[in-house]
Amino acid sequence: MPHPLPVMDPADVVVFGGTGDLAMRKLLPALYLRDRDGQLADDTRIVAVSRSGLDDPGYRDKVDSELRRTAPRWAGPEACADDAQHRRFLDRLHHVTLDVADDDWSLLADLLGAPAGRTRVLYLASAPQLFGRICVGSAAAGIVDEHTRVVLEKPLGTDLASAKAINDEVGSVFAEEQIYRIDHYLGKETVQNLLVLRFGNSLFEPLWNASQIDHVQITVAESIGVGNRADYYDGSGALRDMVQNHLLQLLCLVAMEPPAKIDGEGVRDEKLKVLQSLRPLDGPDVVRDTVRGQYAEGLVDGTAVPGYATELAESRAGTPRERERSSTETFVALRAEVANWRWAGVPFYLRTGKRLATHASEIVVQFKPVPHSIFPAFGEEIPANRLVLRLQPDEGVRLHMTAKQPGPGGIRPIPAPLDLSFARAFGDRLPDAYERLLMDVLRGNPTLFMRRDEIEAAWTWAEPILRTWEATDQRPRPYAAGSHGPASATALIERDGRAWHEDY
Repeated sequence: MPHPLPVMDPADVVVFGGTGDLAMRKLLPALYLRDRDGQLADDTRIVAVSRSGLDDPGYRDKVDSELRRTAPRWAGPEACADDAQHRRFLDRLHHVTLDVADDDWSLLADLLGAPAGRTRVLYLASAPQLFGRICVGSAAAGIVDEHTRVVLEKPLGTDLASAKAINDEVGSVFAEEQIYRIDHYLGKETVQNLLVLRFGNSLFEPLWNASQIDHVQITVAESIGVGNRADYYDGSGALRDMVQNHLLQLLCLVAMEPPAKIDGEGVRDEKLKVLQSLRPLDGPDVVRDTVRGQYAEGLVDGTAVPGYATELAESRAGTPRERERSSTETFVALRAEVANWRWAGVPFYLRTGKRLATHASEIVVQFKPVPHSIFPAFGEEIPANRLVLRLQPDEGVRLHMTAKQPGPGGIRPIPAPLDLSFARAFGDRLPDAYERLLMDVLRGNPTLFMRRDEIEAAWTWAEPILRTWEATDQRPRPYAAGSHGPASATALIERDGRAWHEDY
């Protein structure tokens, strides 16, 4: 029997950037579906802050239109029925027009009033350069107290110095325990199940080390291009946008030691140790162990799509020729190592990219092969066991094993998967990552959020890679849209006698 969902304490959720893409596509649908499941208290308010000039009815109409488009995709057609639950959520919504650079925050302060011990969450779905200004302005307006929580979206800086500057600005208003740095990948069902798989079963933990594991692969593949984010993306690139946060966080959960208990600090302490144990990549190591790519035109799902240079030029009203020299990577593959007793000698292969063959994210734990095959009829080496954790789509876990092929023809070993699809096994809809993470903020559970020292340790490791690329003019290798990335990414792993897992 599923446990009943807890109702959160009454709260004010204030979304800065409340008419932006993130708020409309992710945050408000997530809050809406949690409300439909009965988790928001009756007097919880959702206050959007933007420069749009909307009043409450205009904002509610805008959100209503977006919910009717988004919620059914998340939770089926019944998720947006025009009923009392739907109207109740819209009635929670308020909009305040505010340019956070202005000194007059009186409209927002008058609407919210003093916190007076009430749970209050400030969600900064805005540009990171505004984080400090919003926090200082909120404090000056009297809408913050020691119980207020602030949620910071990525990217948190473009390098170590800018990340520290943002942390300092936010930290001048909020204590570290009030700051929730969000990475939505940590809210995915499979990512959390990784902790249960490792530490809730005696089967895997004794094998989870260098003596039994050959290597680990982490892949986050996207079939979409940069689209209307081209201008932002050209100043970022795949290493800053994906590797420094999402992929390193996934690596931490694979490699971390067991915490004493699952709580906010125990898990984050162990993740920090992994980041501090990463073998530094600098100079010749970067040239040898990293690959940059940039997509050219090609075919994705049978449809012709433009290359990155064309999309970037169109976003700037230029010509593709003007942008051919962009050195921004849309693909990264790299080889990392965790230099500690558990993982010494085990390579971690990370890759991520846009305009790849498919949209999929997975973690592959490749075990070592059996030392000697006693089945000569097999004709070759028995394939090594492989544990595949699918983050998207069809979240689940697949364990590749060797079994006997049924029949009277003697012992004929064949590969056979044990497959756990969460949707099929548990029947219920899997909540989106933002649904889970927003409820964790409301209940004050920081376990799945990043701490300041984690952010800065990740930048400390990633920044030398960026510096070396710039110093050596290591330009991204072209790859056709709809492929698996540049050929040099294949060479990176094949150099070690291994191959990328492409079953997704």
